[in-house]
Amino acid sequence: MLPKALLDCIDALGHLPGVGPRTAERYAYFLFRSNPKVAETIAETLGALHSGVKSCPKTFALIDADRSVSEFYADPARDKTSVLVVEEPLDIYAIEQTKQYQGTYHVLGGAISPIDGITPDQLHIKELISRVADDSVKEVIIATNPSVEGESTALLLQKLLAERFPELKITRLARGLPLGVDLSYADQITLSAALSNRTTL
Repeated sequence: MLPKALLDCIDALGHLPGVGPRTAERYAYFLFRSNPKVAETIAETLGALHSGVKSCPKTFALIDADRSVSEFYADPARDKTSVLVVEEPLDIYAIEQTKQYQGTYHVLGGAISPIDGITPDQLHIKELISRVADDSVKEVIIATNPSVEGESTALLLQKLLAERFPELKITRLARGLPLGVDLSYADQITLSAALSNRTTL
């Protein structure tokens, strides 16, 4: 039997995505054998995670807890009439690395997935519609992931936005992105080409 403290650490690490029992054991043993400051630093950052991070009320991007809105929205150099819609906050940084987009962002908070119990009401779609009206948005770029769920979400967004804003330009990232790959894992060249060659829906 392993000591309880070590077992508790293994169990906690096992909750991380992609970390199985054996990997959790290796991580826990590594932390035990390392300088105690390593574990202390990790524990401190984890303890401050929820209190130090919040969602922007406008874009739903992740921001420091002491900020009011995302830097992508507050920056006067950003074009508020262009909104690029992504599923998750980390997708924003994948797009930013291309250095080709100067508009703002909107994070849906996922994609429609009946199997996982995710319905349109659980996504930030109403807030997107409000932003289009409030900021006189001229173009919405739909950059959901190239998956079944992402495509379903994109089609719903297209329908809802087109009904309310007939003059709105609605585009989608070009089909250069392979199916089954999340935006955060796509390479910069593929993302850059997909952004440059987006098409009107």
